[in-house]
Parts: sequence; structure tokens; C-alpha cells
Amino acid sequence: MDIGSIIAPTITDFDLLEEFAESLHDATPVIERDMARLKQAPDARHIVADLFRTLHNIKGDAAVCKIELAIAIAHPIETVLARLRGGEIAFNDVLAEAILLAVDRLELAVENLCAHRSLENLRLPALIQGLESLAAASGSEVETVAGDLIEAVTDFRPVADSTAGFGRDPAEEDSIERSPAPSIGETLLFFRSLAEQFESHSPPFKGRTQRLLRLAVETNQIRGQVVDPIQLEAAVYMHDIGMMFLPESIWLKAGQITPEERAMLRKHPGYTVGLLSRMPGWEGAAEMVAQHHEMPDGGGYPKGLTAATICDGAKILAIVDAFESVMLKHASRGKGRSLLRAIAEINACENQFAPEWIAPFNQVIHRSINP
Repeated sequence: MDIGSIIAPTITDFDLLEEFAESLHDATPVIERDMARLKQAPDARHIVADLFRTLHNIKGDAAVCKIELAIAIAHPIETVLARLRGGEIAFNDVLAEAILLAVDRLELAVENLCAHRSLENLRLPALIQGLESLAAASGSEVETVAGDLIEAVTDFRPVADSTAGFGRDPAEEDSIERSPAPSIGETLLFFRSLAEQFESHSPPFKGRTQRLLRLAVETNQIRGQVVDPIQLEAAVYMHDIGMMFLPESIWLKAGQITPEERAMLRKHPGYTVGLLSRMPGWEGAAEMVAQHHEMPDGGGYPKGLTAATICDGAKILAIVDAFESVMLKHASRGKGRSLLRAIAEINACENQFAPEWIAPFNQVIHRSINP
């Protein structure tokens, strides 16, 4: 398979592509569940056999649907699992992380193909080359080669326990600097109480506000606080409050949403902006909230703004909000999304985010993984 066909595959039948996307969507949570089981029982050959069957089915579906890219990714993983099942190599957490990252990248690639988006930013050649090297690695080399694969795709070296338990201890939340002015402090506390009320509607949201705040504040600090930290903090608290003006059946929906539901969801920044714009002194936060779903390439909403017209606070908020969404994505699957896999997905979607803010955000994550 040549490099060109990997990063720019020719899809001749989009119905078959969508059929494969559906089967992959069903298979991915099974892989994640079984990988979690294997981490608890690394010597359980029957779990490895289950994983092998799932990957074999993905490869078979890809062959039927003529998705060669998926075959190129699934086949070496299948080989690794066959070697695990035969006792030729041993299971370890870095190997698990590499396999899950590959499945993530396959899922993202298929999503991009279905949406007619480029795959150029996904580092698919490096992924496939790394998987092939992993499939051929000796038992003593597996962990190192798996680590090399992860670094080649994400720019991050795996470390022990880079799991989804990311965030600041709630006891530390008051350490974030705020203006000493009582009226501003009281208003921020009110905004935070609204954010906590929003969190209370869904258990996976617990701690979300403080995680977002930490990421946004530290990303801003790395670039010398280009954005007013008080306005940024308010925007973090308030950006999704407009969701609570919509039916819970829409914004808490676990499955796919309809076009009508998507149109309703896109109204949520406007509701929050309506509140903030009626409160003197919070114009900066209102602008950030209004623009946090805009994209540099003009593909966002509500106005389709481009990079030069999106404020820096909105650019930060877009990145940290997307990162948190990736960490919580498929929470119903019971997935423990690692930092490495989440940051890899964010960096693969570079057209969606401002590049001048991706680099400092990556530094924040680097510090979190390697304190």
C-alpha cells in the first residue's frame, strides 16, 4: 500500500464506507471493554482471543467494504494479538495504549472520510509503519517499539498511568488567582455555581469546570496572559450554561443526534451571550462564549468566522472544551480515555483550532504527564 493511498484514499462507494463506519462504531467499545479486562488479567488468553476476533471482523468488514486503509491498520494489530495469544510476546500497558491509539486513529480517519475531510494530519503512514514494526518486534522489544509508535503519532512519550484521572484536586480550586475586587469575586462565584449546577445533570461531568479552568488558565499563562484571566475564567464557567435552556433529552443524549437537534444545540452560546451582555463588565467573556465554536478555517458556528476575527479567549476555550469532550467521549462505554489518546486526537484536528494556541496547550499536557 503506497503512502498516497494511505493519506488520500480513493473512495468509490460512500454507501459501503458508511456501512463500515457503523460496524466500526459498534466494534470500538467492545475493543475498549476487552482491553480494560485484559489490563486486569494480563494472562487471560480467552480475552486476547476475543480481541483477536473483533479485529479480525473489522478487517473482514473493511475488505468487504473495500476500505484498504482499515485493513492496513487492523492487520498488524491482529498479528500482535495472535502473538499475544500464542504466548510469544507479553502484554503490557504501553502495548495496550498503542493498540487503543491505533483504533482511535482508525475511527477518526473513517469519520473524516465520511465527512469528506483530509486525512493528512492524522500521521497515518507513521501509525501503519509503527504497527508493522510492532507486529514484527521481539518479546524484549515490544514495549519500546510500542512507545516509539505512540511518540511518532502523538509527539508524546508514554509514561505510567497517563489515564483519564486528569484534573486538579477540588481542594486546590481556590488557588487560581482572581481579582481582589469583591463585586467581581462574588460574580465569579455565582458563575461557578451555575457551572456546578450544569455539572450536576450528568455524573461524567463531575469536576469538569475545574479541569477546564486549569487547562485554560495555564495555557494562557504560557503565552504571557494574552487574554484577561478574569474574563477567561468567567467564559469557562458560563460557556455551556445556555445548554440548560434546551431540553435535557437533547444535550444529554448519548447516541447520534438528528439535524434538528443539532440546530437546537447550536443555539446554546447565544443564550449565554444574552445573559452576559446584560451584565456590565463581562463583554470580554461574552465575546469568548459567542465565538468558542468558531473555527480558523471558517467551518464553525454561529457566524462562520475565520482565524483573524476570532478572539484569543475563544480560541483557548475551543481547545480545552474539545479536549474535555474527547476525554468524556463515549463515557457510556466505560472508556478510560488517556491523556495521550486525547491530545493526539486534538492535534490531529489542527484545522479546527488556532495553531498558535495548540503549542502552549501541548506544553500544559506535557507538564501534566511529566510533572
